Amino acid sequence: MNSPREKPGQKFVVAMPARFSASDNRARVLEQIGRLRFIALGTRRGAISISPERTRLNPWIGLCAYAAAKTLSPFPAESFRVRLLPWFDRWVLKQLQRGDYIISSYGYVNECFKFVRAHGGKTFLEAGNSHIENFWETIAEEHRRWNCPYPPFASHWYERARAMLAETDYVLSPSSYVTNSFLARGFKPEQILKNVYPIDLSLFQPNAKPRPNARPLTVINTGSVSLRKGTPYLLEGFRLIRQKHPSARLLLTRIIQDDVKPVLQKYSDLPIEWAPPLPHGRLAERLREADVFVLPSLEEGLARTACEAMACGLQVVLTPNTGANDFVQAGVNGEVVPIREPVATAEAILKCFERQLADQHPGVTEIHEKLSFESFEKRFIDQLAAID
Repeated sequence: MNSPREKPGQKFVVAMPARFSASDNRARVLEQIGRLRFIALGTRRGAISISPERTRLNPWIGLCAYAAAKTLSPFPAESFRVRLLPWFDRWVLKQLQRGDYIISSYGYVNECFKFVRAHGGKTFLEAGNSHIENFWETIAEEHRRWNCPYPPFASHWYERARAMLAETDYVLSPSSYVTNSFLARGFKPEQILKNVYPIDLSLFQPNAKPRPNARPLTVINTGSVSLRKGTPYLLEGFRLIRQKHPSARLLLTRIIQDDVKPVLQKYSDLPIEWAPPLPHGRLAERLREADVFVLPSLEEGLARTACEAMACGLQVVLTPNTGANDFVQAGVNGEVVPIREPVATAEAILKCFERQLADQHPGVTEIHEKLSFESFEKRFIDQLAAID
């Protein structure tokens, strides 16, 4: 079998309107093996480790998205951002050549995918989330449960994403959850390239000091707060916890999506300790101040926050829809609970807390290794060789 190094003529274009670490790292691997023609970004700064001659930037796209984020609430800002995708698509299309391969994500470059397939290339979908129909249906059901007036996400992005799937040759999947969502909707196993993208966990290490005896049960979630993230079930589970542990603490990050704001009012009696978004160093410190990380999310490709918590040695409570559940050994480093189950979530938190009190700390070496760039690089190169 030929290796990718032996076929330098088959070049890749990586096209993302914003920086995404998974695609940045794919571009980095492709440049190292001589197969990156260029990475196209709708930003003013290029990807780290990618040479300027392999970088194409359109900062005006990023500037418009940034202005919307600063002047609009989260849902309208996101809706405006995806209205910029046809502009990004046309800009990248002008730079393509016959025979190019292309990597992009949902609805970003539909015309580029069509061009590549029509001119002898192959298309690769960077699936940061589950199959777009699964994504939509899961969140739409949740919005109905809570009488949320918003659609799951911008409907025009949904339609672009669905159309793009018809032009997709391969799916780059970060987790079993994502993989299964595509298999359930007709994609063939040979089209799914499962390769967990790397996460820099260098700052996320276990606490070298013993757990303070005086610390009450402390539950933490470091991601955003939304219906998709299962926030209502986290809050209800925490309320149940406080019936047994009245001094229990809940640490959350003040990144609050529009859809969950009415729900938060129903839990205003709970003592929540909020923090702003933190840089990685301070985020790791905050994680080490907690006992159990909880993410009862309904839909994730691979929850970075959960991986960071595991790297810090925390017990975790996750659903099967987080992607990061692939790294959970039930009864060892955490528990996996069904979605929309606050009672099961509370029971799992108590189990994890008992293990923490018994000083049963899970090892973290495995997750650091599995999420390393070296592991990602080797698997991605092997997958390219198999395709060629």
